[in-house]
Amino acid sequence: MKAIRTILACLRKADATYNLIQHKDKIVVGLSGGKDSVALLYALSLYQKFSHTNFIIQPVILDLGFEGFNPSIMIDFCRSLDLNLIVYDARDVYKILLANKEDDKHLPCSICSKMKKAAINKVANELGFNKVAFAHHADDAIETLFMNEIYGGRVATFAPKMHLERANITFIRPFSLVREKDIVSLIKEEDLPVLTSACPSDKFTTREDIKNVINNIYKQFKESKNNFLTMLSNYEKYSLWDDDITYQLNAEGLTLKPVIRKEDQINVNDIRYQVFVKDMGIDYSLEFEYEKEIGSTSFLILFENKPIGTIRYRKTELGYKIERFAILKEYQKKGYGRLAITFLKDLLISKFNPCTIYIHGMSHLKDFYLSLGFNIEGDPFYEADIEHFLFKKVSKKDTYVSFIC
Repeated sequence: MKAIRTILACLRKADATYNLIQHKDKIVVGLSGGKDSVALLYALSLYQKFSHTNFIIQPVILDLGFEGFNPSIMIDFCRSLDLNLIVYDARDVYKILLANKEDDKHLPCSICSKMKKAAINKVANELGFNKVAFAHHADDAIETLFMNEIYGGRVATFAPKMHLERANITFIRPFSLVREKDIVSLIKEEDLPVLTSACPSDKFTTREDIKNVINNIYKQFKESKNNFLTMLSNYEKYSLWDDDITYQLNAEGLTLKPVIRKEDQINVNDIRYQVFVKDMGIDYSLEFEYEKEIGSTSFLILFENKPIGTIRYRKTELGYKIERFAILKEYQKKGYGRLAITFLKDLLISKFNPCTIYIHGMSHLKDFYLSLGFNIEGDPFYEADIEHFLFKKVSKKDTYVSFIC
């Protein structure tokens, strides 16, 4: 079977499984000139013809400022597909990478990745396009999973589809189920042009090391290759410790549980409604502002496994903000809130020390927050027609709270 058939079948499956492409989509295709992005553009140009979905694609290549960059063969390649390539000037990227380079280490890949995404987003917005397609494939996803586990202590990889609220752009990865070996075969079989990477760090990255480790695992354990890809979407067999985490706040049944399940979030919303909207008369739209829900980490406060309160934090430009702290009326004035805030404060210090932690606290609770080690900063202000103070605590480098046995 020709590689293109395998790749198109995987593309169709990814589209159907993750709802990647809809009618009237306008998709910018990030074209680096490497084999993956060339294969993606070629495959999408064919997919347009038989997918029964009406969408358009626009290839964009970024001039990042690397020496030797010459997009001429990519311009010709795009013309052969009846597409006009946009060459976007992003030469400041290389200058910034050099400025952030440490000693004799290679260029910082994470900064480069973020800046490339920002540049592509800008092009998409200027064109009025709603999606950006990247050529990350199945093996990239598995490598990213391993890298996050080894270097980040987290089980995570990139998503086949991700919407960015601020940019109002949806990233899609149509090659999420495509294997790298099939891309290599496609390039050879169709004699597709490929640019030599102008990045001086190419092939000398941590990802390349991880790729070698994984390939050695594949050689020793043949079944692992398919199973590693299967596990990324095997939600029916998902079983880690996250849903079992219930921090003990005292020995009398008071605990703090990270909100992970949908049922937990429903309980959080109900408590916030009861306390803030019903009891305190705060406007519903103010309490549940969509933008402020993004990027927050919420917890349920439980007493004998019954949800009695909630608290959360999110990272802002000022530091880590503790907010949406609420205890149901019948459980107030029992010291439960004090234990929850103290625990969360110590947890943040243990994870992010040194850091700044702050709360927009109601002024009538001033003594309560001061007793927890916070200091008042600035003048009182009003939120939802209620007087507040900014309570702030700065942890120093020598502050350490251990949550690890």
